[in-house]
Amino acid sequence: MQKFTLLLLSLVLLAPLGIDLYLPTLPQIAEGLNSPVSLIQTTIPLFLLVMGIGQLVTGPLVDNFGRKPIALIGLALYIIGSAVAATASVWPIFMLARLIQGCAVCCTAVVAFSGVRDRLSGDAAARAYGFLNGALNIVPALAPLLGGLLADAWGWRAPFWFLSAYAVVITAVVLLWLPETRPTNTLRVSGLPLGQYLAIAREPRFLAFAFANAGALGMVLTYVSLAPHVLMTEGGLTPLQFSFAFGANGFWIMLVSAFVNKTIRKAGRPFCLAMGFVAMLVGALLLTGGMALLPAAWQTHWALYMIPVAISVAGLAFTVGPATSYALEPYQQQAGVAAALQGFIQMACGAGGSLLVVALPLAEKSALALMMLVGAALALIAWRCSKRMHGSLTAVK
Repeated sequence: MQKFTLLLLSLVLLAPLGIDLYLPTLPQIAEGLNSPVSLIQTTIPLFLLVMGIGQLVTGPLVDNFGRKPIALIGLALYIIGSAVAATASVWPIFMLARLIQGCAVCCTAVVAFSGVRDRLSGDAAARAYGFLNGALNIVPALAPLLGGLLADAWGWRAPFWFLSAYAVVITAVVLLWLPETRPTNTLRVSGLPLGQYLAIAREPRFLAFAFANAGALGMVLTYVSLAPHVLMTEGGLTPLQFSFAFGANGFWIMLVSAFVNKTIRKAGRPFCLAMGFVAMLVGALLLTGGMALLPAAWQTHWALYMIPVAISVAGLAFTVGPATSYALEPYQQQAGVAAALQGFIQMACGAGGSLLVVALPLAEKSALALMMLVGAALALIAWRCSKRMHGSLTAVK
């Protein structure tokens, strides 16, 4: 089972690599494409928005045609999108490349999360989802540094050539070792299964957990989108210092995720959701308090941004595994469709919420604090829902 989980992880990594590897090169890309940095920054939430919407299409495909063929299609698109980004000379082509990459990762993400549901359930599934989301944080820890080194040596296009090469290697791994896990009793659908989506979306419990994930992701995405400006432009960090600060936070989330995996066994999933609420609330209060109470001369110091962020993103680690397992647990025969809808809500609503908050006439830290409060409120709703579910969960045929 460990080998299988690592294979799924290699697919899930395509999404964070597509975001974090090129973060330190945003100013270089803007200069190379003769575009504002703010325009380049929008490719981050747009990437996830496409990923979320596309899962509504790929969910039925993995149930109809199997997990492995859709994974291979996603990998092929990722190779193409990365190569187009690496060779782009104008902004519209770069945007097209990012949209192609977003379409690619919506395939691989559904395959990975439906694969976990195929093999596991309950606390075991929660630990697997937690492992996937926790191990993902090695990417924010190392990818910005790797991207910065590649860009220093060969220019801003080099990280995208790296992404293309990575996808080629994973394609070979999937061809050789990824098993087909689609259950024989999986419900097949013709066309876009709007009826199934609507039936699942009418379940308040499913929505509570899916939106908890969306709130946590929106909070992290807002932090990631604003971090280059807050830490480098306002805070004066160099790209290398930024990479280390960003990476340290990634390692922190990884440690918290390991702790969460043990906590699920001992204290249960509802306790973890409660901790997710508390962490995001405390992060918002610290960030707001720092802005309101500390001297103006301190306001640009990196610690006033990163310490509240570190506390708040721990809430992501506590929330995502339990919430995902609760959301998908009743849908064994519709794992692909349910995973797709859950992914759509998490990615599209998280990215949309982040875009909306960033577009508001607020200072960067105020926008992030608002998104932290939203994430905390949604985690609180999920916790209250989980407390009412003990012993009442039934499978949906």
